Amino acid sequence: MLSSRRLIPSLLLGLGGILALNACSQKTTSGVTSDQKAPQPAQAAKVATYQVPVDYFTLDNGLKVVLSPDKTAPKVVVAVYYGVGFRNEPRNRTGYAHLFEHLMFQGSQNLPKGEFDKIVQSSGGINNGSTRFDFTNYFEIVPSHKLETLLWVEGDRMRSVALTPASLENQQGVVKNEVKVNVLNQPYGGFPWLDMPQYANKNWHNAHNFYGDLKDLDAATLEDAESFFKTFYAPNNAALVVVGDFTPAEAKTWIKKYFDSIPKATLPAKVDLTEPRQEKEQRFTKDDKLATKPALAFAYHMPDKNTPEYYAMGLLDQILIQGKDSRLYQALVQERGYTGSVSGGINSGLGNMFNYNGPMLWDGSLVYDKNVSTDSVVAVLDREIQKLDKEGVSQELLDLAIVKMRSRLYDQVSQLYGFGKADLLASFALFENDPKRINQLESEFRKVTPELIQKTLREYLRPTNRTILTINPLAKS
Repeated sequence: MLSSRRLIPSLLLGLGGILALNACSQKTTSGVTSDQKAPQPAQAAKVATYQVPVDYFTLDNGLKVVLSPDKTAPKVVVAVYYGVGFRNEPRNRTGYAHLFEHLMFQGSQNLPKGEFDKIVQSSGGINNGSTRFDFTNYFEIVPSHKLETLLWVEGDRMRSVALTPASLENQQGVVKNEVKVNVLNQPYGGFPWLDMPQYANKNWHNAHNFYGDLKDLDAATLEDAESFFKTFYAPNNAALVVVGDFTPAEAKTWIKKYFDSIPKATLPAKVDLTEPRQEKEQRFTKDDKLATKPALAFAYHMPDKNTPEYYAMGLLDQILIQGKDSRLYQALVQERGYTGSVSGGINSGLGNMFNYNGPMLWDGSLVYDKNVSTDSVVAVLDREIQKLDKEGVSQELLDLAIVKMRSRLYDQVSQLYGFGKADLLASFALFENDPKRINQLESEFRKVTPELIQKTLREYLRPTNRTILTINPLAKS
């Protein structure tokens, strides 16, 4: 992700492991004793699941609010998600959404620059922000008694961020330096999370340099910043989520107090993000003067979000690339030793399969030995996909993929004192007006059948729907 700060991830709270263990205890037909009945698909969908509390309402100014109390620890997460990301930024202003994320940390109407951080850090909390494809988010994790203070702070900068020529110039320099450090002066910089969308997509909104060209960053003006704020940073283009140890009635009172009077804006028409159907494989090579080994990334266009095929791709992702038991890890690392690791997934470089709102790629990448040819790596990829197509996906393999997905999902829910939960709730509120979807995800994956898996594989994992990007290393090892 493009982020103004870096966080050290906390240990997961363990909920995912417990739920996964429960899922593993459900036997398939082959393990049923004479006095047991094999669970039917309809019955499997009724398996008791962990339910996230969701209290959802909208203020008169259009601000979507989600409250999810959790007494596990005396902490609260406050997260504000704005419906603007890379795909909304203006032409000739590449990287602008990320630049503006930085500007939101430069002070507000009642808080000079640096005071926001002091409030959070003096209480033992942490705060951060990031820019993604379809949103920019800001969040704080603080002791519970600081909730009202943080709601006031977020309301203050939503109402009136401090934009000055000095702050703009300062943050242009910070972002340009970030580009140089993280991309231009780094081996494999931007590979593949920044590179692949530019090669695989055709629509400019999906395919431009999200980090920003240096000339575009230099060209941004204070008038651009003020217009961007008035256009996108309005309550009717945002979702506010509170997760953790708090009293909902009290939180509602504070939220109305600090956000209700912020005026709504007239939002622009939604950007057309449509991608044409890909009918021919694309292959590209990129020289890297700092890389010492070749690297390869592959990407396939995803099914539309929330379709049956979308959930099937989520399970194919688990089968093919997630974990050391995945087909590609076993084939490329364990069996052939081409590489030490394979990574990837759905929206893998900038989030997860739930927190986006438009066309998306399923991708994977690896750095491999110089004595291995690109065609050899691609041949392994083709072989594993063709093997799944030919042999089909057994119910046993599908059940295992569901267990892995279930564990991964609940790891997400419990991550970082509930921030992972806040991320899902905010995304579902912002994009679908339905944060309660968080409690329906498992049942959606359980609807997937082996037949749907195979149908999805044949349509979306075909070579003609694929882009291959290789890194040509120019540095001496």
